[in-house]
Amino acid sequence: MRRCPYGMLGGMCGRYAASRSPDDLVEEFDIAALPEVRLAPDWNVAPTKDVYVVVERRPRDSEGVPSAAVEPTRQLQVMRWGLVPGWAKDPAIGRRMINARMETVLEKPAFKRAFAKRRCLVPADGYYEWYTPIDGPKGRGGRPLKQPFYIHPADGGVLAMAGIFEFWRDPTRTEDDPRAWLMTTAVLTTDAEDAVGQIHDRMPLFVEREHWDDWLDPDIDGSTSDLADLLIPASTGKLDAYPVSTAVNNVRNNGPDLILAVESDGDDVEKALAAPSVDLAALATSDSEDPAQRLF
Repeated sequence: MRRCPYGMLGGMCGRYAASRSPDDLVEEFDIAALPEVRLAPDWNVAPTKDVYVVVERRPRDSEGVPSAAVEPTRQLQVMRWGLVPGWAKDPAIGRRMINARMETVLEKPAFKRAFAKRRCLVPADGYYEWYTPIDGPKGRGGRPLKQPFYIHPADGGVLAMAGIFEFWRDPTRTEDDPRAWLMTTAVLTTDAEDAVGQIHDRMPLFVEREHWDDWLDPDIDGSTSDLADLLIPASTGKLDAYPVSTAVNNVRNNGPDLILAVESDGDDVEKALAAPSVDLAALATSDSEDPAQRLF
């Protein structure tokens, strides 16, 4: 775990906020088709939860084959966060696959087929990161308590995180069972660069609005096309961060109060903040203590 001048920055714990309604997302992403299931606003999204995902898919014929004669439709789908490859024997593998590294996405059997044809956008209001001040308050066993931060677009907009998705067939269910097919997703990440304002050693990749069409296009083969130019890490000035209540630590807690700024405890945290919004370029972190539960 790397140190910054005032403490240690722990790995991401796999939490983000997604409170926008389907109506809001329809307007933001120019969506033509909505899911039958409507999710409640969620300020504490964790792995294996259902989330909204933006995809483009062609209508299918009676045999389930995509119609090449019809243009793809931009849809809002509900998927489980944590990608389950089609060849997986147990969907529990998805708990360890909430992220896909851009550097190796075309090499990993779990991700390469999805990246080639099944790319998506994962909308988010912002995400959480935990900071551990060296001389801050101590918890049980004398270990320093972690301070959660909420990181979000400075302009109040929506984060369009680059993602991939997959289908998994549950062999225990009949073909006509609506739960026979499980749709899952993962967020793409890359190394964060100091030059662009590093919040974390791993950063989510974002897709700018002008690149949404190409990123979502199922006719573009990601295995043969260079899609890296469509993806960017967060740049300096585009994200803000501030400390929030430790109530977010418990996934059972939910509500808009989780993203409200709080007074942080300890001089070290105050020094790290230095202002209501964190200097994101100073927040350089290392790998998580629990890589399976990291968001970025």
